[in-house]
Amino acid sequence: MDIFLYVFAALFSVINPLGTVPVFVGLTSDETYVERNKTSLLTTVNVTVILIISFFAGTYLLDFFGISLNALRIAGGMIIVTSGFALLTGTFSKHKGMKNKRVKKDLNKREKFSLTPLAIPMLAGPGSISLLITFNQKYSQTNEIVLVILAVVAVGLVTYTILRSSHFISKVLGASGINAISRIVGFIVISIGVEYISVAVISILKTLNF
Repeated sequence: MDIFLYVFAALFSVINPLGTVPVFVGLTSDETYVERNKTSLLTTVNVTVILIISFFAGTYLLDFFGISLNALRIAGGMIIVTSGFALLTGTFSKHKGMKNKRVKKDLNKREKFSLTPLAIPMLAGPGSISLLITFNQKYSQTNEIVLVILAVVAVGLVTYTILRSSHFISKVLGASGINAISRIVGFIVISIGVEYISVAVISILKTLNF
């Protein structure tokens, strides 16, 4: 249960579905209630599948590119920290690539945005993918793998609930409320990133007999 809670909290903080609420509301403003629910479901399915694939493909990717676990922890930690700073400074959309001209063009087309940009890169971005790859190296027992997958599915369910209720959340909290929550989550995300970097550095120093 500790593994489940840890993976859930870490993954949910990095994904930060609340930060996607304003984008989702803007994209689905002209859709019917049924269409918005369908978009929420498709987005959640895409995110969950991407994260599960990232988890199971992690070992093969590391072996193929010759990347050590500590190197991945440091790189992933840096990405997670920058994501946290983006949440704190209110530049989350820019950090996720939403200011890119090609992404804006895709948004204007409004075609199949449940995969991109909602699933990638808004939700399943580099930070969450690297986090899952790290979990793959950390949790290798069958029961641990099951707990990680359950945590991923649970995050998916919560994400679906948030996206489906995004228009209501937007009305209740408003832009200021969502920004306030995102900044709090940003602090947690930074802490997670720093933890990954420090663990990797300590591990490297131990191998050098310091």
